[in-house]
Amino acid sequence: MTRARLWLFGSTAAVYAAIVIGVLTTSWLVRLDWQLMLFSPYKQWPGVHAFLDYFVVLGQRGPTALAVLCWLGYCAWRGRTLRPVLVLGAALLLLNITVGAAKLGMGRLGPHYATEIGSNEMWLGGDIFPSGHTANAVVTWGVLAYMATTPLARRVASVISAVVSLGVGLTTVYLGTHWISDVLLGWAAGLLVLLALPWFEPWTARAEAAARALARRLRQPRTAPAPLAQPVAARVAIISQRAGAALAPHGFGDAVPEMAGVLGTAARPAAPVPPAHGREGAEGWPHHPARPHTTRHERTPVTPAGSRRPPVGDRAPRAQTRTTSGPS
Repeated sequence: MTRARLWLFGSTAAVYAAIVIGVLTTSWLVRLDWQLMLFSPYKQWPGVHAFLDYFVVLGQRGPTALAVLCWLGYCAWRGRTLRPVLVLGAALLLLNITVGAAKLGMGRLGPHYATEIGSNEMWLGGDIFPSGHTANAVVTWGVLAYMATTPLARRVASVISAVVSLGVGLTTVYLGTHWISDVLLGWAAGLLVLLALPWFEPWTARAEAAARALARRLRQPRTAPAPLAQPVAARVAIISQRAGAALAPHGFGDAVPEMAGVLGTAARPAAPVPPAHGREGAEGWPHHPARPHTTRHERTPVTPAGSRRPPVGDRAPRAQTRTTSGPS
């Protein structure tokens, strides 16, 4: 916030207060309101009525906010930053809070609903003071000038914003929907919002940083957590202890914990290979002595009833078992 902007903000706030005080005290400003209302500009120049009915849409919040949002959204995409969109959102939010509170707080009736000639029509349940069309035109189109990146673009956008805001305000007076004091206060209210935007720049920067962090978090792939080895090893150790206690009477209790440790701990080195030929290994494991191997034809098949091959001495020669028969 520069010194010139602060000075301009203070001057605009003073004008805002002076307009409100002038209406509340039913000063010359209220008399000017009634003179223009009784003059009925829409009856004096009916030829431009149709055109101004469409032109006043440039001050409606919905269409203008959508149009400006499209342009600022394109600028945000091109510059890879959310600042233009966030600044517009902050400006509209501030406008709705300040202007809406003033409308509902003062409750002034419009020219078409006036009850007494010469009165200020305050606190009668209306919602036209200040002019919402005028303030919205100042803020919405003024954000384009505020977000301009070059001096030439800023000057051009400022001129366009001033022309549109001035035309929308005077159009509402022509149509008889607002007093001239409503329009003056709407210009001041919209200018105050634009001048206060630099104070909200740190909030927009924080919101942009939070949005970028959320986008990075959503783009990261979701990975399943690695299983923990220590609880599994502990459970295997408990199971091995129970199994060893159960098999201790049979002589296998010492081998169960050792095997469970090998299966349950992934980082444990492999157990040494026990030595052969009946000698004990490094860990004292007993081994059976080596037995001689025989070929298959030297083995005697064994059946439950004994050997199927009769003894050699009991076998008769094949020739003696044959009977010869002569001719009869």
